[in-house]
Amino acid sequence: MAAYKAEDDYDYLFKVVLIGDSGVGKSNLLSRFTKNEFSLESKSTIGVEFATRSLNVEGKVIKAQIWDTAGQERYRAITSAYYRGAIGALLVYDVTRHTTFENVERWLKELRDHTDPNIVVMLIGNKSDLRHLVAVSTEDGKSFAQRENLYFMETSALEATNVENAFAEVLTHIYHIVSKKAVEAESDAAQTRVGLSTGLHRIRVLDILQIISLVCKIFHLKRIVIAGFYSLVSSAIFDPWYLVAPQFYTKYLQLYLLITDYDEGENKCHRVSKQQSTHRM
Repeated sequence: MAAYKAEDDYDYLFKVVLIGDSGVGKSNLLSRFTKNEFSLESKSTIGVEFATRSLNVEGKVIKAQIWDTAGQERYRAITSAYYRGAIGALLVYDVTRHTTFENVERWLKELRDHTDPNIVVMLIGNKSDLRHLVAVSTEDGKSFAQRENLYFMETSALEATNVENAFAEVLTHIYHIVSKKAVEAESDAAQTRVGLSTGLHRIRVLDILQIISLVCKIFHLKRIVIAGFYSLVSSAIFDPWYLVAPQFYTKYLQLYLLITDYDEGENKCHRVSKQQSTHRM
């Protein structure tokens, strides 16, 4: 998956949010991914910040709009609103601070309370470069992710380990979901068009049947005349009306020309039947 430089040219725009306690490294993950920068003097985010970057995912240009939220409790009222429209999230904890891992469940609940059920979420154990200070094992992170149906990865914004992979994987999963929904929507639309066409076709067949019934009543024709058309009309229910109708009206006109006298309708029906028998011989 390669980076894409033209920020104004893209096929999809995906909003992804970074959530987790203050100090877990969300801002440095964002700056590492979008600008390939890391700051040892990074300060706590005030309110909300965001940056963008475009990637090529399976031939499509995906523009990621990544939002970084303050982790402090006093900013909860601000950050709750920024979940709106997010279809991806990186839930970050610090592998050297177990309390940040303990709070992951609360963050996940808040995320799910404010977003679509299909949102793609990846659990991130950041600061994996501090191996000698690890307080949360990889197994614990994986176990929580599996239990909550999340993706999981350990990263280091300092060493740029798995940062690119984490964002790319989230964006790829989002793209697959969006593509699948687009295909399903197109399929549903096609079925609707077919159903509408079939419905109109059946309405036309019913109109033809009503015309037959009316004409037969006018000419005092017996059921044998209707039977002569029954097989044709039956096929019209399954065949395209524009193929059946010309044949139908041709036979209809032939019958009409043969019946010249209303009062002798029954005799004319016999005449039609006799001519058809002679023709077969």
